[in-house]
This record gives sequence, C-alpha cells and structure tokens, in this order.
Amino acid sequence: MIPQRLTLRHFLSYREATLDFQGLHTACVCGANGAGKSSLLEAISWVLWGESRVSSDDDVIHMGAKEAQVEFIFQMHQQTYRVLRTRQRGQGVSLEFQIMQGNGFRSLTAKGIRSTQQLILTHLKLDYETFVNSAYLRQGRADEFMLKRPADRKQILADLLKLHQYDELSEQAKDKSRQFKGQVELLERNLESIREQLQQRDAIAQERTELETVLEQMQAQQSANQHQLQQFQAVQHQRQTWQQQLSWQQQQQRNLNQDCQRLQKERSQTDEQRQTLEYLLQQESKIIAGYQHWKALQAQEELFSAKFQSHQVAQSQRQQFEQQYSEKLQHLQNQLQKVQAQEITLQEQLQELQKALSKEADVESAIEQLNTARQELQRLEQLQLQASPLLQRKQQIQQKLDRSFTRLSARLEELRTSARQLQTQQQRQPVLQKAAIEVAVKIDELEKLRAYQDQVREKGLERRSFMEQLQAHQRNYEAQLAEIDHKIRMLEQERAATLTQAVEGNTIVQIKHHDFPPCPLCDRPLDEHHWRLVLEKQQSQKEEILSEIWVIREQLTTSEREIQVLRDEYTKIETRLAQYGDTLERRGQLQEQLQNTADVQTQLQRMNTEALKLDEQLKTRAFEPELHEELSILDRSLQQLNYDERDHALARGSVDRWRWAEIRQAEIKQAKRRQANILHRQPTVKAQIEQLEQQHDRFTADLARGLQQCDRQIEEIGYNLEQHNAIRSALRQAQPWQLRYQELQQAKQHYPQVQHRLHELTQTLQARFTDLQTSTHHCQELIRALEKTPDLSTHIQTLEQQIQHHRTKLDEHLAKLGRLQQQQQQQDLLSQQFEEINAQLKTARQQCRIYQELAQAFGKNGIQALMIENILPQLEATTNQILSRLSANQLHVQFVTQRNRKSKTAKAMETLDILIADAYGTRPYETYSGGEAFRVNFAIRLALARLLAQRSGTALQMLIVDEGFGNQDQEGCDRLIAAINAISSEFANILIITHMPHFREAFQARIEVTKTENGSELMLCL
Repeated sequence: MIPQRLTLRHFLSYREATLDFQGLHTACVCGANGAGKSSLLEAISWVLWGESRVSSDDDVIHMGAKEAQVEFIFQMHQQTYRVLRTRQRGQGVSLEFQIMQGNGFRSLTAKGIRSTQQLILTHLKLDYETFVNSAYLRQGRADEFMLKRPADRKQILADLLKLHQYDELSEQAKDKSRQFKGQVELLERNLESIREQLQQRDAIAQERTELETVLEQMQAQQSANQHQLQQFQAVQHQRQTWQQQLSWQQQQQRNLNQDCQRLQKERSQTDEQRQTLEYLLQQESKIIAGYQHWKALQAQEELFSAKFQSHQVAQSQRQQFEQQYSEKLQHLQNQLQKVQAQEITLQEQLQELQKALSKEADVESAIEQLNTARQELQRLEQLQLQASPLLQRKQQIQQKLDRSFTRLSARLEELRTSARQLQTQQQRQPVLQKAAIEVAVKIDELEKLRAYQDQVREKGLERRSFMEQLQAHQRNYEAQLAEIDHKIRMLEQERAATLTQAVEGNTIVQIKHHDFPPCPLCDRPLDEHHWRLVLEKQQSQKEEILSEIWVIREQLTTSEREIQVLRDEYTKIETRLAQYGDTLERRGQLQEQLQNTADVQTQLQRMNTEALKLDEQLKTRAFEPELHEELSILDRSLQQLNYDERDHALARGSVDRWRWAEIRQAEIKQAKRRQANILHRQPTVKAQIEQLEQQHDRFTADLARGLQQCDRQIEEIGYNLEQHNAIRSALRQAQPWQLRYQELQQAKQHYPQVQHRLHELTQTLQARFTDLQTSTHHCQELIRALEKTPDLSTHIQTLEQQIQHHRTKLDEHLAKLGRLQQQQQQQDLLSQQFEEINAQLKTARQQCRIYQELAQAFGKNGIQALMIENILPQLEATTNQILSRLSANQLHVQFVTQRNRKSKTAKAMETLDILIADAYGTRPYETYSGGEAFRVNFAIRLALARLLAQRSGTALQMLIVDEGFGNQDQEGCDRLIAAINAISSEFANILIITHMPHFREAFQARIEVTKTENGSELMLCL
C-alpha cells in the first residue's frame, strides 16, 4: 500500500487539511505536543478500517461540526484505489470504495458497510491488527512486547501470527473425535444386542405352534358363551322397559297429587279474598262520609299554611329593618369614639411638646460650644494636610524596615534550622546505611514473592482451564442423558400404542395378520423381548452417564476449592506486594540521602558563617542605612509643624460630644410647628363630635317608628299557631279514611276478577282428580307384569365376567402370537443388520483415530509450536540486523523458547525469554538505559512489522513510526536516523512522527503540524 493523497474534513483536531504524499519518500511529521500529529495518521486507520482511539464514534467529529469525512487515495498492486468514509453526528457511517479506470474512479461499493469493509480487506490483504503491528508503530507501544511475561510474549506472538485459527480447528477435531467415539460405543452395543437376539430363533418357532393350538380352543368356548348371553339380555331388556314405564307412571302420580294440593290451597286463598272484598263493599257509605270530612280538614290546613307564610315574611322584614338601623347606629358610635380618641391624643401631644420647648435655653448654650469645637478642628485639619504626606512616607519606611528585619530574622532562623538538620543528618548516616541494607533485603524478598505469585496465577489458570474442560464434558454428558431419556419415552409410548391396537382388534383374521410395530430408535420390528433388551440397555447407559456426571461434579467441587485456596493465597500475596512500590521509592530516597551526606560538612560551615553575620546586623540594626537616614529627616520636619495626632483626635471627640445640640435644636423647631398645627385642629374635632351625637339621636327615633309599623302589619295577618296545630292533629286522625277510600275503589275493580278465578280453580281441580285415578290403574297393571318376569341381571353379570376373562386371555395370546410373528421377521433382518453395523464400526474407529491425530496436530504443541519455532530464527536475525545498525554492533538479542526446570528429571518448560547482550555480557532488560532499551524495542518492533507484512501476503511498502525518541542521546539519535535511512530503500514511504528539533533537521522533507484557533493545520516543507 503506497499512499498518494489524504484529505481530512472536520476530523478530530482538523477542519480542512490535505496531504499529498507524491514525491515524499522519507518525511518527518513534526510539531508541538497536542498539535495533531498522531491524529493526522490515525485518519488512515479510520478511513480504511473504521478504527480509532476514541471511545465513541461521534468523538472523531471536530468540535462544533456536524460530520467528519476522510478521503484516502493509495496505490496497491499497480492499481489506484480511493476510500471515502463519512460519519454524521448522532447518525450513521457511510463508506465508499472506488478504483481508478481511465480518467476517473469506478465504484466498488457493496450493499452495506460490512460488505464494503470486507471488500476493502480483500483488496488490501491487510487487517487493522496486522497494520498497527507492522506498518504503523503506534505511540506508547514500543516496549509493550518486552514488558510482558515470557508466557504472555509467546501468546502475543501467537495472536499476531493469528494462530488462534488452529485452536479452533483443534477444538473442531476434538468434537468430531468425541462424536465418532460415541458412535463407536453405540455401534458396539448394538452388535452385542443383535448377537444375543439371534440366539433365540428356535425357541420362538416352537412357542408359536403351541400358542396357535390354544387359541383355536379358546375361540370355540367364547362363541357358545356369546349366544347364551344374547338370550339373557333380550329377556332382561323387556323387564327393564316395564320398570322404566312403572317409574314414569309413579312419578306422574306424585306430580298429580302435588297439583291437587296446590290447586286446593289456591282455591281456599281466593275464596278468602272474595269474602274480604264483599265486606269492604258493604261499608261503602261510611267510608265515603269519612273521606269527605278528611277533604274539608285538608282545605282548612292549606288556608292556615298561607297565613303562616305571610306571618314569617313580616317577621323577617321586621328583623331585617331592626338589624339595618342597629348597624348604622353602631357605625356612628364607632366614628364618635374614634373622633373622641383623636381629641384626647391631641391634648396629650400638646403636653409632650410643652416639655420639649422648656429645654430651649440649654440647647442654645450647647450650640455655642459646638461652634467653638468646630473652629479648633478646622485648624488641626489644615495642619494634617501638611503633615499627612510626611506621616505616610514615615509609615512606608517603617514598614520596609520591619520587612527587612523580618526577612533577615527568617533567614537567620532558616540557617539555624538547616544547620541543626545537617548535624542530625551527619549523625544519622550509619542509621541510613543500615536502613538501606534492610530495604534491599526486603526488595529481594518481595521480588521472590512476585515470582511465587506468578506461579500461583499460572496454577490458578491451569485449574480454571481444567474446570472449563470438565464443564464442557458435563454439558456433553447432559446432552447425551437428555437424548437417552427421549429414547426411553419413545420406547414406552410405542409399547403402549401397540398394546392398545392389539386389544381393539375384533376378528381372528386381523389378529393373525397383525405385524409387530417398528422400533422408534432404528425403525426395525421390535417384539416384547427385544423391547425389554433395548430399554434395559438405554437405562444402563443412563446410569453410566449419571455416574460420570457425579464424578465430574465432584472434580468441579474439588477444583473450585483449590481455586479458592489459590485465590486466597494470591490475595494475601497481592496484599504483601502492595508495599513493593513504596519500598522501591524508599530505596531511592535512602540512596539520595546517602549521596547528599558527602557535602554536609561544607554546607554546615557556610551556613554558620552566614548566620553569625546576620545576627550581628540584626543586633546593631546595620541594615538599610538609607531608610534609617530618611526616617530621621521626617521626624525633624514633623516636630517643626507642631502637629499631634492626639490633639486632632481630642478635637474630633469634642465636636462629636456637642453635636447633639444641633439635633435638639432641630427637634425644638419641629415641636413649635407641631404645636401650631394641633391648636389649629382642636376646634374641627369638637365640631365633628357634636355632629355625630346629633346623627345618633336621629337614627334612634327612626328605628322606634319602623318597629311599630312592622308590629301593626303582623297583627293584621291574624295567624294563630294553636288553631293551626289543632287542624293538623285532626287531619292526621282523619288520614286513614283516605286509605280506606282507595281500597274501596280497588275492591270495585277486583271483585269480578276474583269470582272468575274461583270458578276456574274449581274446574281444574276436578280434572286433576280424574287423571290421578287413571295413573293409579296403569301402575297396578305394570306391577303385576313385573312379578311374573324373573330378574336375570346376576346371571348376565356372571356370564359377562366369564366372557371378559376369556377375552382377556384370548387378547394376551393373540398379542403374544403377533409378537412371535414379528420376532421371526426381525430375526431375518438382524443377520443383515449385523453385517452392516460391523462395517460402520470399522469406519467409525478409523475416523475417530484420524480426528484424534488432527486435534493433537492443530494444538499448541503441534503446528502452532512448529510455526513459532520456524519464525523465531527469522525474527531474531532481522532484529539483530537492525539492532547492529542502531548500536554500532554493541547490542545483540536472542530468543529462547525452552527453559530447564529446577528438577533435573522434569521436562523443559515452554517459554519465550529474550536475552540481551552487550560488550560486557548478558544482562536483564531492566538494567539497560532508556536509550538502549528503546533501540532494542524499536528493532524488535520493526522486525515484527516485516514478519507480519510478509505473512499477510502483501509487501510492506509504507512505514509509520509514532514513537517517543526523547530518551535518546545525540549519538543514539544519529544511529536511529542512520538505521531509518538504511532501511528506507525497503519502503516506498516512511513517516517519522516527533517533536525533537534534532530529528526535524535530519530529514529534508518535513510535514509541520501547528495548532491554531481554527484547529490543526499542516504545511509541507521540501
């Protein structure tokens, strides 16, 4: 992949940017930290694979924009391609893939983002993970491979080489092997079952002949019993018919008796109702007279009710009139009291004002004292204006002198404190040396503990993997158990259906030609004996599987306990290792303190000399001489002015002390004005009081006249409550005549209907008596017929039981005969089936062995280990080739894949150690300097990049190095630049991302990235 042009619009920190790669071979992308260097190249991974470092897809959009778009044009296998990816905020992503044909691009975009992405991967032959581990060396990941544990390094290498596909193939082969193993076991059990069944052929033929003879005898006896049963049933049927007729007649007789009783009762009730109505009609004249008297009383009561309403209205008007005048009188009374209260208040105010006016002479004297004090204060304030600048300057000088004194005192105290600390530090040097030794011993113990922790973790992972295998076996056994349960249910259901069909057969011909049902498992005829064998075999397999599941559960429980013990041990170790970082920090502090003790004596002498000098200056005040001279001049000038702050303060206090006289003078003037106002208001208030008293007398007279008029109106109505109550009482006593009158009217209407109903009931009762006599005669005839016919139900029941018993035995023999016939047919098929299953068994055993070998070959110790062993020499050679350029042949690495265990007899342990050697020998990775470690990391990463690119099937024509070179010295930087230039011929385009000036000057082509208010901008310098 050779880039040609990259266009960004609103992507991360860029608004609009275009980078043309044509003419660029080796270029440096430079700029300040955070300017957007990595974002520029991260756009390539986003447009091609949709991958970036942001957590949310919308985060790639520039702040304030609605969408981000990246266009990338590149060349691959002599073809030019164009990829355009767009992301809209809050919506989706659009992806276009095009190829250049002629003067334009032709679209290769498929339906859907995933399909288009897969098409891009097909043309690139490079996925994202391979890209970031080969062509794109991302920032901060240089030492990722070296810092991993040896086992993790091997896993990372396997992941980069995509060896996990062989793990999947191994698991698939194991699954196939288990399937064929189960098939072999099933076929072996089937062969054993068939072999046992073939031994029963002669016994089945003899048993069939004997059974056919017994069946002929039983069928003849059954026919005779059936004929006798039919005769008994005919006689019994006639007798049951007569019994049913007798029951019906007896029921009719009971119903007729009930009807006669009901009609008799209803006729008596109707006759009583007729007599009551006749008695009511005889009293017609008396009822009418009482009803007329009730109507007259009703008219009188209505007249008195009308007078009562008028009387109530007049009473209400009188109360309303009295209430209105009472409210007016109360209002006048309130106004009168208010005006009288005003008069009293004015009189009291006059008395208070008179008291204030009596102190007027004292206030005038105090005013004269106030004026005198103000004149003195004015004189002192004029002097203050002259002395104020001098006082301010004096205060400033004094503050400066105080600050200098404080600063020198603080410096003196600081020197004394530092001297004491240095003396203490001198005394603590043996203690520090002892503490440093103890910390070193503790760090050694913690490092051993870390190694033990790694062993505990590996043991836990091993037990976890073992538990996962047990759980997989358990799921497999549970699936087999469910399948066996299903087979057992099918066998039981098929047997029940077979017995039901045999019992329901009606003729001998059907029974003889009945075929045995097929086996629900293998679809072959299955008799009783073989059905039991198949069922017992399935149940035996079920018990074996349950036993295996029980063993697995015990192993899971034991493994869980072991994992819990390892987890607790790991937690304890983790708790103890929590102090590892603090201990390392403590070792650094102790080393620094011991390093500083060498200069303690020199510092102590210098501090003592400076402290003596400062102490002398503070005692004699021999500091800031210019300020002391200026302070003396200011004191002489203030003495000539004769200004004293204390006299000024006393003058201000005197003015404040006599200022009350002004307030009192203003109060006296205000009192005189209020006195004149009150004297003016007093006549008006007295006139209001007289006017309100006259209105009160006038309203009292009007109220009396209005009440007399209302009383006369009430007397004219003439309502008498006692007479009204007497009429109401008489009306209540005459109220029953109204009810009697209504009953009389109803009696006149109902009397003819009652007479007619009484006549109908008499006729119906006579008809029911006639029907009752007829029903009684029929019952007597049926009873005589039943007495002449005997009851044969006991004989019929006995005969039916005999027939049923013979029928059951006959069905059992017929079913047995059918099973024997089916067994004979099945014996013929079993021989053929035995040969077929035997051939299948040989094939299954062969397939099982093949897949077992494939599972082992695809495993981690098979093809995967072989591939890593074959690749590591190439990786080591490439790494050392690059590293020799970077270190002037001073550094060399070696990859070790096996390590001897502590026990001599134990097998070598698989690992991936990286040994680094220099001119002084082999040392651990941590002991090398930052620059040396970076060169090793860079060489390994670059070698991995070449290796992964070769395995991906495409040439590595582009290299992006986004790593920090800040830990390299001048010589290391020169070697890195030389190494990059040395390998530049292998790539069509190389981009180096850095912010170091030395790297910027080393490359002629530069892409400078700057951060502005409008976002990141880039400039190409050739």
